[in-house]
Amino acid sequence: MERTRTRAGAAVFLMLILGHLGNALEVPLDLAQPPTITQQSPKDYIIDPRENIVIHCEAKGKPHPSFSWTRNGTHFDIDQDPKATMRPRSGTLVVDISGEKAETYEGVYQCTARNKHGAAVSNNIVIRQSRSPLWSKERNEPIRVQEGEALVLHCRPPAGLPPPIIFWMDISKLPQSSRVFQALNGDLYFSNVLKEDSRNDYICYARFPHTQTIQQKQPITLLVLNRKCMYGSVEERKPTFLIPSGSSSSKMVLRGQVLELECITEGLPTPEVSWSKLSGEFPDKRTSIVTFQKILRIVNVSDADAGEYRCTAHNRLASIHHTIRVTVKAAPYWITTPRNLVLAPREKGQLICRASGTPKPTINWAMNGIPIENSPEDSNRKVEGDTIIFEEVQTGSSAVYQCNASNEYGYLLSNAFVNVLSETPRVLTPANQVYQVIRNNHALLDCSSFGSPIPKITWFKDSQSSTLEGDPYMLHENGTLEIYVAQALNSGKYICVARNTLGIAENHVYLEVKEPTRILKQPKYKVAQRNMNVVFECKVKHDPTLIPIMIWLKDNGELPDDERFLVDSDSLTITDVTENDAGTYTCIMNTTLDHDSASAELTVVEQPDPPTDLELTDMKPRSVQLTWIPGDEHKSPIHKFVIQYTDSLHDHGHWHNLTHVPGSKTTAHLELSPYVHYSFRVLALNAVGLSDPSNPSHMYKTNPAAPDENPSGVKGFGTEHDNLMILWKPLSGLQANGPGLQYKVMWRQKDVDKNWTSVTVANVSKFMVSGTPTFTPYEVKVQAINNNGIGPDPAVVTGHSGEDFPVQAPNSVQVLVLNSTLAEVHWEPVPPKTVRGHLKGYKVFYWRERSLHKHNPHRVEQQFLSFSGNKSHGMLPGLQPYSLYLFNVRVYNGKGEGPASSNLQFETPEGVPGPPSFLRITNSNLNNLTLEWGPPNDRNGHLTGYILKYQQGEPSHLPMLRTGSMPSRQADIATQGWFIGLMCAIALLILVLLIICFIKRNKGGKYPVKEKEDAHTDPEFQPMKEDDCTFGEYSDTEDHKPLKGSRTPSNGTVHRDSSDESLVDYGGGDGQFNEDGSFIGQYSGKSSIRETAEAHSPVNTTTMNSFV
Repeated sequence: MERTRTRAGAAVFLMLILGHLGNALEVPLDLAQPPTITQQSPKDYIIDPRENIVIHCEAKGKPHPSFSWTRNGTHFDIDQDPKATMRPRSGTLVVDISGEKAETYEGVYQCTARNKHGAAVSNNIVIRQSRSPLWSKERNEPIRVQEGEALVLHCRPPAGLPPPIIFWMDISKLPQSSRVFQALNGDLYFSNVLKEDSRNDYICYARFPHTQTIQQKQPITLLVLNRKCMYGSVEERKPTFLIPSGSSSSKMVLRGQVLELECITEGLPTPEVSWSKLSGEFPDKRTSIVTFQKILRIVNVSDADAGEYRCTAHNRLASIHHTIRVTVKAAPYWITTPRNLVLAPREKGQLICRASGTPKPTINWAMNGIPIENSPEDSNRKVEGDTIIFEEVQTGSSAVYQCNASNEYGYLLSNAFVNVLSETPRVLTPANQVYQVIRNNHALLDCSSFGSPIPKITWFKDSQSSTLEGDPYMLHENGTLEIYVAQALNSGKYICVARNTLGIAENHVYLEVKEPTRILKQPKYKVAQRNMNVVFECKVKHDPTLIPIMIWLKDNGELPDDERFLVDSDSLTITDVTENDAGTYTCIMNTTLDHDSASAELTVVEQPDPPTDLELTDMKPRSVQLTWIPGDEHKSPIHKFVIQYTDSLHDHGHWHNLTHVPGSKTTAHLELSPYVHYSFRVLALNAVGLSDPSNPSHMYKTNPAAPDENPSGVKGFGTEHDNLMILWKPLSGLQANGPGLQYKVMWRQKDVDKNWTSVTVANVSKFMVSGTPTFTPYEVKVQAINNNGIGPDPAVVTGHSGEDFPVQAPNSVQVLVLNSTLAEVHWEPVPPKTVRGHLKGYKVFYWRERSLHKHNPHRVEQQFLSFSGNKSHGMLPGLQPYSLYLFNVRVYNGKGEGPASSNLQFETPEGVPGPPSFLRITNSNLNNLTLEWGPPNDRNGHLTGYILKYQQGEPSHLPMLRTGSMPSRQADIATQGWFIGLMCAIALLILVLLIICFIKRNKGGKYPVKEKEDAHTDPEFQPMKEDDCTFGEYSDTEDHKPLKGSRTPSNGTVHRDSSDESLVDYGGGDGQFNEDGSFIGQYSGKSSIRETAEAHSPVNTTTMNSFV
């Protein structure tokens, strides 16, 4: 993005500096003053003979001056020439040349403006008539030249005034090049001629710009003759300089003019020309090399451009140099121009006239048009070279002085008056003028004044009594007050006061400092696809007292008159972008004082156009060269070209990618296959996407050939124990290389057969060999054949005929029981020959025959584990403890399993029993409760007892069971009336049940628990009697006698998984079994909970157990 900002304050500053600080002293026209020339014609004045001669001469003065003319140094009496007149109150001379020859009035004219205070003179104005003479009649003979030689066609136009502009044409303007070009003198140069240069209409034209006429030379006929050297071609030549000749030359140019250095060469091949400066660098921005490097041009020449310039011409045969020494001369130019002087009587002053040039100019002074040495002497005036000094001037000594600086290349003439008068101060700047500037810019407040003696200027601000001097103010000689960096506090009223010895004058002006206009959010560079919308934002801040005007430009011109361009207060929207919308968009915010602008570029991209003009060249049996012309890339560079083909012989209508090349290339070398009817097309890819395909190329048919390759994916294997299946991936039509594609299938038994057995097949991709030995290695290969020959030697692949079941079981089978759930099996691997196939591994089949506990006689279904590879042992995990297992081992291959080894058995030791099958609470009252559980489903050995763990809380709380250290919920309902009644009913029910238990004598143990746990004695453990399956008894006092047998729950049934009557549900808490199978119970309360007792209960293996 490009951004520019200009400020009107800077422009005002420059204008005031140039307009006020640098001007000569201006005397109000109502005051007496000598004449001043205000307008005159140029020194060299070329006139059109068809129009009147008008020579301008205007002047001012008080009183108004009168005018007179000289011609060729003598007085030109206008009154005596009826054709010449002067305009009223003007010195402009008008000569009516109708019916007269303009040459009569050619000459050097000078105008004099005179009043009683002095005389001013104009430059010497040279009047010349423009001329456009006719070409002289001539007969041009045909020019014959040998091919390859150099040639110059001369123009030689007639001399005109000013000189004509030369150009060459045939039917149209003659095209030029580094070989054929026009020199500065208008001649047409050929470095070497070619046969095509022959023609009969080479015409040189001369255009005379002043009269707007064109003259033409007679046509020139050029005949180029063939010339062959002994080797059959035109002989080559080293470069030679035609202009300038030799190895060095010199050139003079005047300061401020245009330097043109020309270097014209001939040779074959055409020489190339380059330029260098031996004594420095070319000046930037003023140098250009034109006419196919033949001309070096430097404009506005300065002294620094003098030096040596080298022209180098080279071709492949040689390189030559020419050095041009450039000297810079100078017509006179001003260093200090004399300026008007206004002096009061008895004041002093001086006129300075300084000029420079090469050679140094001579300074001559004149007074009122008369050389000063011929003027009346004045003791108060002294001439010292380029300066005239005045001392104590007197009233009436006013005059106009002329300074003439001249050398051989020209002259300068300047008028400056000395006006002696007395005048009170006056301020020339309009009163109450308002100056507006932008903050941080220069502010220039004008106080143009006049008086004699020259007034002294002082400035004041608002009502301040002190003068404005020093930072930030600067007072210029002409009275202008400058504020370097204007700020808001500098706004206000300013008073300018002009004083001299004769009086005083003042003026008021006003300064307003405004805020700058700034673009806060600039438009950004955009890349858009066609038909998208684009928004350029341009948010601006400006001084609220200034009226802003927002305009948008496209490529520095107006926006297109299109409704798709929507201009908002701070944005530009372009809808449905097209390729023509690409360009640079500039947002400009203008105010009366400044403006700010910012630019951003819009690039419209789209998919490239498809390539065109596909052409096939360098056509060979297996390759072709494809060239194309890229389509328009639409501002997004083409990354690559994709070349596709279609085969109308084998796959008509389907296009396939063949290759791709970088986007910088427009040609591709394509490798081809035999027996294909190719058509090609090209697609271009850029960042937007793929172009449409190009039109297809012409069809290119390749000839058939023998196959270049054989089928891939060849393999051999058996499907039955006595066959060999040979498979391969068939060749495609593109790979076949010709008609009649067949496959020669070959096989032999490895390390047995020396000769190959073969068969030739077509249109298949497999072949079955029958009657083979079981699982025997074979070497197989498949070769492609067509009508044009056979393919290369195929690669040999090893395969095997079909597998059969193994015939031998593993021997030396052993087992090692590691623990209650893991055993390790060992065996001896079978001989490889008995496997009769690829050895996949070994399988161990095992099953649980029964539990060693007589109450669990059931058998578990058979399982097996596979051990891949040639293993000799394996682990059997996840076994059931305290069980009898049987197992055998078998080897297996791809066909299946071999015979099993003899069944062996092993026993697993006892393991940790599983949890009780259920646990629930029955007969709960205030002092005790009854727990019931069932034996575990997995006994995993001989049960020796149960461990019951429980905890209690405060007596005032209902016991709450929990797991581990997890927090428990608690319920304080012991004091509720309904709860007391419920507990009494439960106690009565339990009493009834106890009576029934005494009667029924069911097996089981009964364990009363009292509320006071501190009265507990150590529990007594009674071993279980294995023969009658009864339990011992546990009691905490002598009053509770052990009970024989067991009891059933109150509902009279036993459920292994009565989760709805579990202790967890009943107590409202959580419960879990410890690792030893015991149940953890808790009493919960507000106080801390501690474990209070652990009871060991005898075990009955056939029925449920209870704890009271």
